[in-house]
Amino acid sequence: MPEPPLVASSCCGGDAAAATHAHDHDHPVQATKDPVCGMTVDPARAEHRGEHAGRMYYFCGQRCKERFFADPARYLSSQAAPAPASAAVVYTCPMHPEIRQIGPGDCPTCGMALEPMMPSLVEDDGHELRSMSRRFGLLAVLTLPVFVLAMVPHLFGWHWPVPWDGVAAWVEAVLASLVVVWGGAPFFARGWRSLKPWSPNMYTLIALGTGVAWWYSTAAFLMPWLFPTGFRDMHGRVGLYFESAAVIVTLVTLGDFLELRARRRTGAALKSLLALAPKTARRLSADGTEQDVPLETVHTGDTLRVRPGEKVPVDGVVLDGRSHIDESMLSGEPLPVAKTAGEPLTAGTVNQDGALLMRADKVGADTLLAQIVALVAQAQRSKAPLQRVADRVAAWFVPAVVAAAVLAFALWAWFGPDPRLAYALIAAVSVLIVACPCALGLATPISIMVASGRAAQNGVLFRDAAAIESLRSIDTLVVDKTGTLTEGKPTLRDVVSLGAYPFDRLLALAAALERPSEHPLARAIVDGAQARQVRVPNVEHFRAVVGAGVQGEIAGHAVALGNRQLLLNVGVMPDASALERAEALRADGATVMFLVVDGALAGLIAVADRIKPSTPQAIRDLHAAGLRIVMLTGDSATTARAVASELAIDEVHAEVSPADKAAVVHSLRQAGHRVAMAGDGINDAPALAAADIGIAMGTGTDIAMESAQVTLVKGELTAIVRARALSQATVRNIHQNLFFAFVYNAVGVPLAAGTLYPLVGVMLSPMVAALAMSLSSVSVVGNALRLRRAPL
Repeated sequence: MPEPPLVASSCCGGDAAAATHAHDHDHPVQATKDPVCGMTVDPARAEHRGEHAGRMYYFCGQRCKERFFADPARYLSSQAAPAPASAAVVYTCPMHPEIRQIGPGDCPTCGMALEPMMPSLVEDDGHELRSMSRRFGLLAVLTLPVFVLAMVPHLFGWHWPVPWDGVAAWVEAVLASLVVVWGGAPFFARGWRSLKPWSPNMYTLIALGTGVAWWYSTAAFLMPWLFPTGFRDMHGRVGLYFESAAVIVTLVTLGDFLELRARRRTGAALKSLLALAPKTARRLSADGTEQDVPLETVHTGDTLRVRPGEKVPVDGVVLDGRSHIDESMLSGEPLPVAKTAGEPLTAGTVNQDGALLMRADKVGADTLLAQIVALVAQAQRSKAPLQRVADRVAAWFVPAVVAAAVLAFALWAWFGPDPRLAYALIAAVSVLIVACPCALGLATPISIMVASGRAAQNGVLFRDAAAIESLRSIDTLVVDKTGTLTEGKPTLRDVVSLGAYPFDRLLALAAALERPSEHPLARAIVDGAQARQVRVPNVEHFRAVVGAGVQGEIAGHAVALGNRQLLLNVGVMPDASALERAEALRADGATVMFLVVDGALAGLIAVADRIKPSTPQAIRDLHAAGLRIVMLTGDSATTARAVASELAIDEVHAEVSPADKAAVVHSLRQAGHRVAMAGDGINDAPALAAADIGIAMGTGTDIAMESAQVTLVKGELTAIVRARALSQATVRNIHQNLFFAFVYNAVGVPLAAGTLYPLVGVMLSPMVAALAMSLSSVSVVGNALRLRRAPL
């Protein structure tokens, strides 16, 4: 899924994530800095470059290049100063993922603080949270005296005596002004910025509410003679609302602090994934010396040593040594996996008991661990279809709230009791504050963020939020056979003698013929012979017959191995009993080859792709969840029916091409089914793309994973059950959040407007409205965090 471009406020218009690669794995060129913006640029990939004073300079985008050549001296003179650490970090808005810029800031759409697109283990030192905590603490200290001075007389029905009433008023005015002007400055700035692109948001309403209350109180305090009778109480005094403005700012700051603390927890899953990778690697030099180097300096082709107890630093292959690797972070299996020369290693897995030498094949962003983190981060940033509901509402929500506030003011000013204008002002400010749409905006993205992290911890990677939402509604699961239901690695099932040759001799002849071949069936026969310690002779005059099999000469005997076409080629007619034995093996899910020695049929070699141990239970669980299972395979109909019968598959399509697979998926969708397709190979890619939800096995090909919306890291169907359960839990959570946000505003706005006053003589104070608004956002975030403990 293509990423949206950076917003105009960034220095360049290109993909910043691509520009921050430290090196090209195929061309390890020293990274350099863009002299304009300070971003790290890979010279091997940089599209924008230019020469100045005999030196080549590289740029992250065309805009930086133009700025540089317009005034090179300006940027070269400042090159000695290091670029800020955040210069190359791309930030985005959790509510509006299309907003992206270099460095921190505020979202121009909703005003929320931007967050890094990719988490880091070192960039978040808690400074922002501590700063917000100190800010709230100081505001609380300043606000408390204002609240006490203003509310104590009301609670006890008396007024401050002269001259203490003047002193109290001055203390309220000074302290409240400090709170509003200093503490509320970020809210006013965000509210003002929202008016420039005309995207009013929660801070627009906060700025309006607190601004009106403070300006009114300041004018009433300094120039009370300007106010008519409608603003005066029975004692002839003009009411002041310094405490309301101060408490609103303090409570909104408290809400931001609680929300920030809660949202920091949503990135815990990604940070735990990042923590799986070690920070250093032990690299072997050409002269045989070893040294620990930072992980980012490791290049493709480097030889690394992994000692017992250490984590594998990058993806690669074992060159020497034997050990057991804990791969539970990928597979979920607690048992370690034996590794010898030629076996693959994955970054983040743990070496247990032996020293290994490995070759680095994939480093940096190319490792499986980095790709997992990137997929999860991308899913967290994407919008679910349900978010469109909130977006449409938000587009007219703020203007509607302002209109409601104006209407409340007018009704109270016209029909309310004295001092009617004072009541009108309270009602208008309360409506503005209580209706802040922060809970509505957070309802969907916060649930998606938590669900994506929870899914990653369970071996399920969602490409985007739409996949999380859509998976819950599927009713048909289409599965490929090889590599999805089965292990995808054929093994020797049986050797049947039809003449005088014993088992071992037949297997030796077959393995000798197949040893020069790289075909999966050939490897299964050779591996079967090695496992049984059968001595394999040499073959001469080897010849592969396309579409039929292989032929050769072994110890003076003419030997052939293949299918029925090969039998016709060598002039052998099998008898009925041999054909019956072959069909019985096929009915048991095996692929059968005929072995001919010196012109006579000598035996049958049966090879089968074993069903994964987890598949039967997964199929039962999927059926229990109400899904219809359809199997598509290019294998023979007999073998396909055998596998389908064993697993109780509902529908089978055998001997189908990749185009046929996509056609079957399309026909199921045309019939009204919601279809998910699970596969692992290149031949599954068209069907994966054609389905409502494509599910790729993590053990399969890159093309399959690129075509799918969901990737199962472990490559087993049991994860689909968990993923679907998480999808259903996530959508329920989003519905709960949206319901709460809508109901909160539907109830809160009338109450703030004063509907309770005719019934019980009580008006909703702007302070109570501010508290309710802050708690609504915290409640939404807290509800979303329940997904971290949802049963799967």
